[in-house]
Formats: sequence, C-alpha cells, structure tokens
Amino acid sequence: QVQLTESGGGLVQAGDSLRLSCALSRRAFDNYAMTWFRQAPGKEREFVSAIRYNGYTYYADPVKGRFTISRDNAKTTVYLQMNNLKIEDTAVYFCAFGNPILRQIRTAQGYKSWGQGTQVTVSS
Repeated sequence: QVQLTESGGGLVQAGDSLRLSCALSRRAFDNYAMTWFRQAPGKEREFVSAIRYNGYTYYADPVKGRFTISRDNAKTTVYLQMNNLKIEDTAVYFCAFGNPILRQIRTAQGYKSWGQGTQVTVSS
C-alpha cells in the first residue's frame, strides 16, 4: 500500500496563497487518481480536487478558479496551489491515492491510501 506524506499547511491571512504537497512512497501507475480532501471542524470530509492518471483534473465548486492541482513528471508528488484563500478554506487537508472508478472520484470511498493531514488556517 502506498504511503502519503503531506506538507505545506500553515496559518495565513485571507487573500494569501499556500501550496500543499503530497509525496507518494512509490511512483503511481495504472488508472490512479491523486486527490485532495479537506475537513473543517464539525463538518464532514469533503472533496477538493483530483488529478487522474490521464491528466484530467476535477475541482469542487467552492475552489474553482482559486485552486490548481498538479503533479510532477515522476508521478510521485501531487501539489495543490491555493490562491486567494478564504476563511472558509480553513480545514485539515488530506491527500488520497487510489484507483477509483469515475463516479467515485469525488468520494472518500474511492481511495485506499490517505495521508495524515495538514492544517490550513486562514484568518481575517
């Protein structure tokens, strides 16, 4: 099972930017997806963004136009560039890896491997 390690979280002000990284313990192959979820206090874990093996990307509506997901050529690291951060983006951000079928891309059930999470706090 692949291991995931997130980094890049922190405390920023509204309007600032952060870049999260998620390092995989091995190169990704087959029909994989590398995905970010987040969980705010008292709320359920929610989908943020995903990138599939073919380069297709997916975004949740609240982050479209502000967040960008990408990966390195070695397919061992996925990034989440977060611009124009808002207070409502405050959450623990989790990286996930798996081989979900298309309709499971945005659901936690589609992923077997998870990182430990990294805290993102946006203040006013």
